[in-house]
Amino acid sequence: MQGQQAEIDWRDGDVPVSTRFDDPYFSLENGLAETRYVFLEGNGLPGRFRDGFHVAELGFGTGLNFLTTVLAWWASDIAGKLHFTSFEAYPMAPGDMAQALSAFPELSEVTAPLVAAWAQGNGKIDYAPDIELHVIEGDAREVLPDWTGQADAWYLDGFSPAKNPELWGEDLMAEVGRHTAEGGTAATYTAAGFVRRGLDAAGFDVTRRPGYGRKRHMSTAVLRQT
Repeated sequence: MQGQQAEIDWRDGDVPVSTRFDDPYFSLENGLAETRYVFLEGNGLPGRFRDGFHVAELGFGTGLNFLTTVLAWWASDIAGKLHFTSFEAYPMAPGDMAQALSAFPELSEVTAPLVAAWAQGNGKIDYAPDIELHVIEGDAREVLPDWTGQADAWYLDGFSPAKNPELWGEDLMAEVGRHTAEGGTAATYTAAGFVRRGLDAAGFDVTRRPGYGRKRHMSTAVLRQT
């Protein structure tokens, strides 16, 4: 990937921490379990998968959410294609991505093709015959309004709202709502009041539910019918 790149420190040898936002990329307890709980279960997946299902994400990071979704898609044995679009302002270097994902040996089979494709620097990746990955580089506030897609499920996974408020503002949440298909959903690890209010203003019915691990609460959202 080109342009600005993520700046990483390593905690305990294998947990990547953004020096720009002073926040880890995934849970210090069990990042894979958190992804499954927050983003898959929070969006009703894999139960809602179908041919042409489209996941969109704010913050690609290590690619952990994508790879976890890949495994869930394949396990669901759905005939057809999965689309996954992510917006990332500071892409990781391929070596950092490989090191971060090495913390999850159960993902090794799906990690290798991602890291190899990532090193080619092409944002649109035919990851597998039934999976299309598109990583749009840039500030989501600038690039999401121009996106022509509609997501069936959103993973809102920017760094902590307290440290990266720009990725959680009301204007950006409005764009998330505008780019959500009928019956679409969103999920995030945060239950910050201004995030929930932004999602509500964007047209979602928002639910606060128990969070993963030490996080007391998280949020799920369903686009209201009009």
